Amino acid sequence: MERKLDFSKEYGLVLEGGGARGAYQIGAWKALREEGIRIRGVAGSSVGALNGALICMDDPELAEKIWGNISYSQVMNVNEQAIRQLKGKTWKGADVSAILKEAGRIITDRGIDIAPLKKLIRENVDEARLRASGRELYTVALSLDDRRGVCMDLSEVPEGAVGDMLLASAYFPAFKNERLGGKRYMDGGGYNNVPLDVLLERGYENIIVIRIYGWGVDREKETVIPEGVRVSHVAPRQSLGGILEFDGAKARRNMKLGYFDAKRLIYGLAGKRYYIDAPGGEPYYFDRMMSELEVLKICLERELGREGLEQLQGYRPFTEDIFPALAEKLGLADNWDYRDLYLAVLEELAGKARLNRFRIYTAGELYRKTMEKLRPMEKRKLLDSDEKV
Repeated sequence: MERKLDFSKEYGLVLEGGGARGAYQIGAWKALREEGIRIRGVAGSSVGALNGALICMDDPELAEKIWGNISYSQVMNVNEQAIRQLKGKTWKGADVSAILKEAGRIITDRGIDIAPLKKLIRENVDEARLRASGRELYTVALSLDDRRGVCMDLSEVPEGAVGDMLLASAYFPAFKNERLGGKRYMDGGGYNNVPLDVLLERGYENIIVIRIYGWGVDREKETVIPEGVRVSHVAPRQSLGGILEFDGAKARRNMKLGYFDAKRLIYGLAGKRYYIDAPGGEPYYFDRMMSELEVLKICLERELGREGLEQLQGYRPFTEDIFPALAEKLGLADNWDYRDLYLAVLEELAGKARLNRFRIYTAGELYRKTMEKLRPMEKRKLLDSDEKV
């Protein structure tokens, strides 16, 4: 596979805020780090600020350990069981009185106590190591006292105040708010949840933005990219769950998703659900489409029937009728080409075959493995239909 990023350059990372979805960013960073991408600095909002500190410390094992074992009670001072029951609406057998008591306590305290989050930062963010890393760290927050957005620079923060710098950016509105350094702050998402402009203003020319689509103001939409600056994105193509869904199993799954989505960027992989190394132009995939009609038969048999498929002759029925109808069925954009169509069909069938999605396939390999699984399945369907007759 050919790597698409320029590995001779140093990069800046932009980490969006999004609470529990932040595990995705650690997975993406792990892939970038494995491939040798050099990170010069990070700009983060909310959970992106917290992850930014871990990334600048360059400790993937610690970051994976934190996220892989995350829970509600490690972030907030809450009754873990009550919160899980409330979130999952598992009312059968639930302690309703405990749930109501927990809700009442949060209201009385004027927000959720985040003492566990403060402890997590204190025990895991090594300020001396962070400052000695040689990497720049910027965080954004909304200053409630000054009524304006602020950007904090690690190099300008007083000794011993890095924890406050991170907390200021992560003060989600539902959290109980306390003064930090004499001021009150709110989550950076309320001001600038995708602080791409922070790195642009500081002269970064190669930037990777890791999106998690959290709550907040998306200033990237209004950011003008200067000529000569390259901005790349790693972004999920499926839901990462709720922003307050602090669950270790979901976090581990999101880290894996982030890891492979970063590989998609690095190698220019195709596919929406799967990760496919698919070089070659449209004529190549048109030829594959026509030479692998067994794939189309599985897709189209229900619509045309086996006899209808056998009667098709030449290219025209496919190019004029079948392929456009199939593209529409698979939800392809109006400007689809035969490479898009071939890979979409392949992904559809790979999903039916329940092929493992978390690995990188060549187009040929994905086809072979899909057919190895689908042929026995299709044979069983035929036998079942014969028995019913």
